Amino acid sequence: MDFKFSDGQEMLRKVAREFAENEVSPIAAEIDKTGRFPRETFDKMTEVMFTGIGTPEEYGGAGGSDTEKVIVVSELAKKCGATAAILSIHTIFAQVIQKYGTGEQKQKYLPRVTSGGCVGAFALTEPNAGSDAGAAKTTATLDGDEYVLNGTKCFISGGGQAQYVAVFALTDPSKGLKGLSCIIVEKGTPGFTIGKIEEKMGIHGSETVELIFDNCRVPKENLVGKEGKGFNIAMVALDGARIGVAAQALGIAEGALEESVKYMNTRVQFGKPLTALQGLTWYISDMATKIESAKWLTYYAAYLKETGQPHTKEAAMAKLNASETARFVTNLALQIHGGYGYMKDYPLERMYRDAKITEIYEGTSEIHKLVISRSVLS
Repeated sequence: MDFKFSDGQEMLRKVAREFAENEVSPIAAEIDKTGRFPRETFDKMTEVMFTGIGTPEEYGGAGGSDTEKVIVVSELAKKCGATAAILSIHTIFAQVIQKYGTGEQKQKYLPRVTSGGCVGAFALTEPNAGSDAGAAKTTATLDGDEYVLNGTKCFISGGGQAQYVAVFALTDPSKGLKGLSCIIVEKGTPGFTIGKIEEKMGIHGSETVELIFDNCRVPKENLVGKEGKGFNIAMVALDGARIGVAAQALGIAEGALEESVKYMNTRVQFGKPLTALQGLTWYISDMATKIESAKWLTYYAAYLKETGQPHTKEAAMAKLNASETARFVTNLALQIHGGYGYMKDYPLERMYRDAKITEIYEGTSEIHKLVISRSVLS
């Protein structure tokens, strides 16, 4: 198996790295402190077509595949986990429309979210339906030519900024999961409001909100796929999303390792650079080894997805492994930096906080262990 990237992919990595250095890094601490959505960065990501990665050019996209998405997301995450999360989560909407949308839906929405500067979001989670999607209560009742939505979604990343949201609601509550459908809801639709804006431990620049639907009417042509196929759509989308989270976690870990190597090469203690202290060099060894493992699990899952092969297990493995690696590496990196690492003058404490969410959203680590074990045992 050839693990070498193509010339085009290497060029993309270079562009993404420079973008992260020049556009993302300078405001990373500020958006973490204020919690504001970095609209200027999103617009610049649109200009360089990061928001269109994975969508065909005919729909305003940049083309490319999941491997290219991993490259870009991981490079952004080295400097800011929140910015990487914004891009990764945004692309889920385009993925859903591209795979399941009608021709009209693709023509209408894909150019707007890939090259038009509009933000997309994905709304599945509810107050009593997190890991248990079958407990969803939001309904979408067909009334003539419109669906009437009622219910509440929570922990929706980018929901407050999104012009378009893929909402999962029960079109037939009596069927449980088999009655779940996917419906596009546009910002500004009467009856659709933003509720609580969450205050979080990390990724502050990636806004997380509550979405409220109160007799919200949308045209029936906003149904994505068929009625009752929403759960299948959500699970396929989450497989891709989990690769995106793995890329985010991978980048955070790589960024923490880079910061640690730089620090150890310049910091002197007991008359010696930290690189002369064996115990700390072993930390670096452990960090680098785990990162390399996470890297190839992530890229392998992306390869399987983009070549049309089954990848549910591998996506779960990649996300589980990379997220645990991010937590492990940022913890050791903070330890290497000592008191300085605990201070906000250095990015390590932010990386440490940002890493934790990768073990929780798009499926907790425990859910991924269930997915993996069921696949192995079947």
